[in-house]
Amino acid sequence: MTRYQPLLTLCLSGALLLGGNAAAEAQPAAPHSSVQTAITYTHPWQGKKVAFFGDSITDPNLKGGQIKNYWSFLQDWIGITPYVYAISGRQWNDIPRQTAQLKKEHGDDVDSILILMGTNDYNKGLPLGEWFDEQMEEVEYANDGRPKRTGPRRHRTLSLTDTTYRGRINLALKQLKQTYPTKQIILMTPLHRGRAYFNDSNVQPDENYQNTCGAYIDAYVEAVKEAGNLWAMPVIDLNAVSGLQPMVQEQLDYFWDKENDRLHPNTQGQQRMGRAILQQLLLYPVME
Repeated sequence: MTRYQPLLTLCLSGALLLGGNAAAEAQPAAPHSSVQTAITYTHPWQGKKVAFFGDSITDPNLKGGQIKNYWSFLQDWIGITPYVYAISGRQWNDIPRQTAQLKKEHGDDVDSILILMGTNDYNKGLPLGEWFDEQMEEVEYANDGRPKRTGPRRHRTLSLTDTTYRGRINLALKQLKQTYPTKQIILMTPLHRGRAYFNDSNVQPDENYQNTCGAYIDAYVEAVKEAGNLWAMPVIDLNAVSGLQPMVQEQLDYFWDKENDRLHPNTQGQQRMGRAILQQLLLYPVME
């Protein structure tokens, strides 16, 4: 396999290109060239230790290990060390377990954590819920030059419950922020969903059908974006930037089985996911 080295080349002409050598260097162009200087540098995530949390799409045992995962491509391209804790079928309420396992096995010796989760919460019909519980409380205030006083105001507290999607996300990200307060934690939105028929007791309609609680997958995708704002975490919107849309017949070459599994990206689909993630990571620093 040809090793893809995603090194950036920035030219004074304004072009931003992929390619270049492994070592950072400045190369003067030939006389009379329209490009005077080219600077290449290594991807900022090169060689980092990255934990991956999630479900079957991230699971190294997906389809019995017959599929090369997106994080494995990142390992090839930029030499990350992946710590993978994803397990097929898991939902957001498994993120605390995955966090605890990472802490147990590697302590603080990890640079970043990426999470791709949510599609199974949708499939199981988990209610979306709310981010906060609210109630009226007395609070002290002074904002108009008058002496301080108390008055009634609505007060919100995080909804920390395992019975709703937003509550589960709150539980998971609160624990992650407390366990790894200095690490870069990045959320990724669920992919689009095509129909999957695994057996007579596991048939999953495509994304144009509501789940059993009356919601579309779109709402679960949007909730992950909301969580990014609430918890101050970057979001890679894979639902958009992956380019994978199994509802388009011509794109089914990216999925495991055109007839019975339009849900799981195959190796080609995972590679496309990896390239999208690779570029998105340029936007977010690894915290030292």
